[in-house]
Amino acid sequence: MGLSLFAAIAALILGTALAAMRVSPVPPLRWLGTAYVEIVRNTPLTVVFFFVVFVLPQVDIVFSYFTFAVVALSIYHGALVCEAVRSGINGVDLGQAEAARALGLTFTQSLRMIVLPQAFRNVLQPLGSVISALIRNTSIAAAFGVQELTGVVQRLTTANPDSVIAVLLGGVVAYLILTLALAGALALTERRVARAR
Repeated sequence: MGLSLFAAIAALILGTALAAMRVSPVPPLRWLGTAYVEIVRNTPLTVVFFFVVFVLPQVDIVFSYFTFAVVALSIYHGALVCEAVRSGINGVDLGQAEAARALGLTFTQSLRMIVLPQAFRNVLQPLGSVISALIRNTSIAAAFGVQELTGVVQRLTTANPDSVIAVLLGGVVAYLILTLALAGALALTERRVARAR
């Protein structure tokens, strides 16, 4: 649960920053954001994990496996969050940004105060799908020594070989509860946002 929470927060921050870069009026920022998203989105998550866990220590960047898992999940899902947020930004009426510029707001101020709040309202469902995928993808961290839900299930099946099916079903139910709780929270948030409009 902690792995999902930390990785989701980091992915949201990274993805929002990348989305801002992708819509920036500064060409090098746009190119850098686009390159990051295209490279990471087209790289399997397992490869990202291998890079973070085995390559970073070679250049003296050493953390716990838990931190490496948070970094790998954040790098990967940050690109997906970026695309969701960027679609929300593109869905905001162009007149909003033009009005902000007419009031003398800079690009950053306009993005932070006017565009992003509306963009996030527009993309609650896609962001929920990305976070739900992140929760499920934490299972890959078990292969790298992180004791999250799948790691606990592996340990329990080893300790209780007679109850393998029950333990596996328990793991499935736990993932189901987490993702359904997220979906319920998002549906509630969407209804509140819709009423506030």
